[in-house]
Amino acid sequence: MRTEPTLRIPLGILALLATLAVYAGVIVWASRWIGRLPVWAQTLVYLVLGVAWLLPLRRFFIWMETGRWG
Repeated sequence: MRTEPTLRIPLGILALLATLAVYAGVIVWASRWIGRLPVWAQTLVYLVLGVAWLLPLRRFFIWMETGRWG
């Protein structure tokens, strides 16, 4: 457990928010093509894209707490 505060956590949160904003912008930009798909395919695409951003979070949170990626 940490005894000293570090800048990793506030900087990590800012980086996470910035990355999510960029990711959301890309999804909004891509929605013009996704919107042409049938409804079942749109559902599948948005479900995959909605879960995909969660995959790198575990290692990112570990880095925020410990300073190591593993």
